[in-house]
Amino acid sequence: MSRLSNLRLVDPVLTQLAIGYGNNMFGAAEALFPLVETDKEGGKIPKFGMDHFRIYSTERALRAKSNRIQPSDVGSVDVVLDEHDLEYPIDYREESESAFPMRAHGTNMVTQGIQLRREKYCADMAQNPANYAASNKITLSGTSQFTDGTNSDPEGVVDDGKESIRKAIAKDANTMVIGPSSWKVLKRHPKIRELLSTATKRLVRLEDLQDIFEIENILIGKAVWAPDAATTVSDLWSDNIVLAYVPKAQANMERSLYEPSFGYTLRRKGGLVMDSRTEDGKIELVRQTDIYRPYLLGATAGYLISDTNAD
Repeated sequence: MSRLSNLRLVDPVLTQLAIGYGNNMFGAAEALFPLVETDKEGGKIPKFGMDHFRIYSTERALRAKSNRIQPSDVGSVDVVLDEHDLEYPIDYREESESAFPMRAHGTNMVTQGIQLRREKYCADMAQNPANYAASNKITLSGTSQFTDGTNSDPEGVVDDGKESIRKAIAKDANTMVIGPSSWKVLKRHPKIRELLSTATKRLVRLEDLQDIFEIENILIGKAVWAPDAATTVSDLWSDNIVLAYVPKAQANMERSLYEPSFGYTLRRKGGLVMDSRTEDGKIELVRQTDIYRPYLLGATAGYLISDTNAD
């Protein structure tokens, strides 16, 4: 059958290309809201409160009653996944004359477009102060902002945020997402540079921050975006820092949505797929469909540091 038939054709090769697509511009969202597959597009999932992170007394004396959890009200979130789709047109003349495979190029274009939408979705949630309790956020101002290299104390601010998470969930923050404008200031901050274990004068690196802040997974939110009609781009991740506890993936790289975490992105099993169809027998449309929605499920497992820089 010709590729330019009028039938919608699910393409397993392009689907695998889309699944394997990697772009470090979009790693921040998945670090805070890792993907978990679900069987259905709707239902309920737990909302993680302090009960999910407590360490319980489990020792039992001889002939004593079993230890029983005294649960508080069990919170839940109504899950409704969204369908996202994007297609890329390839004229039959383009494909025959192109020096590179147009179908792979189209796959990368639609994959990047859908991933950017997901990154913005997650960035908006993670950077919204309204999603955090007063104990789990701080807005810097004046001399506390990191642009004041003399008076501000980035390590102290981060340490306070880590302590707020630890006191709330009895686990240490293991993930940090830094906005690019915050990172630009941090890597030059004199007090951070003083903490380096080397006498060499240089800028701070991410691996330095991992040692200084004692956080295993640190990423810079590099993605930029622009509305359809805009002519300029803006950073998705502003002058903010997000701290969070996110459980590590298992050996098979899978996660369970019932394991307490700052957040998850729920995706329907088999929801990411590439297909192709034609218009007028001359234009092939390479299309991606993805069915997902991110959820912030454990705000007590996160801490937001806002406005790190003076305007």
